[in-house]
Amino acid sequence: MRTLAPLALVLVAATAYGVWYQRSRGRITTGKSKKQQKSASPGLTGIEIGADLGSRVTLVQFSSAFCSPCRATRALLTDITADMADVQHVEIDAESHLELVRRLDIRSTPTTLILDSAGVEVGRAVGAPKRDQVITALAAVH
Repeated sequence: MRTLAPLALVLVAATAYGVWYQRSRGRITTGKSKKQQKSASPGLTGIEIGADLGSRVTLVQFSSAFCSPCRATRALLTDITADMADVQHVEIDAESHLELVRRLDIRSTPTTLILDSAGVEVGRAVGAPKRDQVITALAAVH
């Protein structure tokens, strides 16, 4: 009889990865990764994102054409920012802006960057964020 240890090890590793993946998707993180700090620029400009920056916050959503979480994120962010005059929501097609995607270390869609009034990234959500997390993140930016 063969040992079941390799099968058990694969099952434990796959379960651990699945739990980590589910917990990390959609969560808004603040601060910058080491890679982002090394390539830090003064901030994004309206020209780079194709729209004016918000007077307080800009939400830059990177999407792709056949991404259903991207559509849900677009609807959520549009709804949240509809009554906020100082917050701008901009959606960027990741496939059409590959240089910007590489520079900003966008690894999957949807990814939403939270920029302050100077265009500096103050937060990021990989995956579809939750309504309360977005509202909390917007309130934290002055």
